[in-house]
Amino acid sequence: MRRILASVGGVGMALILSQFPEYAQQYTQRLGGAVDELRIATEEFDRAAAEGGLSRQEALDRFNASNDDFLAGRGTSMTATFQRYDRLSQTLARIRGAGPVERLQSLPAYLDSDIGQRTLENYQPAVPFTLEGILYAAAGFLVGFAILSALVKVCAMPFRRRRPVYRRS
Repeated sequence: MRRILASVGGVGMALILSQFPEYAQQYTQRLGGAVDELRIATEEFDRAAAEGGLSRQEALDRFNASNDDFLAGRGTSMTATFQRYDRLSQTLARIRGAGPVERLQSLPAYLDSDIGQRTLENYQPAVPFTLEGILYAAAGFLVGFAILSALVKVCAMPFRRRRPVYRRS
């Protein structure tokens, strides 16, 4: 009975842990899309500044120095856009360069709350048939089997029959 329950736990944990590579892939795709859009905005701003004979920083300084609240706000907004572009680009490069174990250990630190939330909201479960997916599923099975097996064993201890002790004379 313990093996059956432990196997069920193992299969359950295998299904759960095998979802990580799929989530990581969907997250990476969303992150890549955000980086692409921010790159376009950054390049358009830089091109417009260059056409005006300005560097990016000089153009931002003009926005920020403006007495017009709208223009000053636009400068602050573009500064935040450039910072987000740099941060997300670096995160994407680290995720793409990470191995399966590194990605599991590091992804929580990389999660941009907005992108991570949208990924979770639209997540489509799948069991990837890749080496990474199979390894995560196998690790999940082993962890689930061990945990449930130990739990069943501990819970069954009070109900276990004790063998009579025979003494030799």
